[in-house]
Amino acid sequence: MTPRKKYYENTSKNLIKQFQKRRIEAYYCENKQLAKDKILELLNDGSTVSWGGSMTLHEIDLLDSLKNGNYNLLDRSTANNNEEAAKIYHQALSADYYLMSSNAITLDGKLVNIDGNGNRLAALIYGPSNVIVVAGMNKVVLDEEAALKRVRNEASPINTVRLNKNTPCSITGKCSDCLSDDCICCQTVITRMSRVPNRIKVILVGEELGY
Repeated sequence: MTPRKKYYENTSKNLIKQFQKRRIEAYYCENKQLAKDKILELLNDGSTVSWGGSMTLHEIDLLDSLKNGNYNLLDRSTANNNEEAAKIYHQALSADYYLMSSNAITLDGKLVNIDGNGNRLAALIYGPSNVIVVAGMNKVVLDEEAALKRVRNEASPINTVRLNKNTPCSITGKCSDCLSDDCICCQTVITRMSRVPNRIKVILVGEELGY
């Protein structure tokens, strides 16, 4: 085992304990294949499943497995127009399982997320019976301050490039606290506890995934 892998494993043990204190169920998977297997293990056949925009879900090749499985999928990519997409966003709030990643995770077990439309954060906060958060260990940071810095100056700039957004950070690579029409940092949510025990489940992956 490489030093980095050992570090990820050791760090995850503490993180899982911190999540438990916050009534969040957590697991550690050494690699993305095991992470995908764990997600599919958690999903019930015939259940309604939806997800938020996430490079991590693509990188672990989960979406193809979902499409080949026995699930009722609410997939916004199938929408033919904005009206259909909005309908799927709303339906997702009643899903049995909602899948997403997290922009950052603190060592004391808080999830830190920033979003543009807010549909992903809305589902995290309230609605779906279960929320499964999948995150590479590269997203683990010291505290809330470090988490916000990571999201604003690392995750958001590269995502604006990926999404072809015209924002200052897409050019400079750092947050300008902009009020641009294309801003993807409209809402900030820090999840410090799950009101419903184990409604939120976190799968930590011992690889670098997502932005």
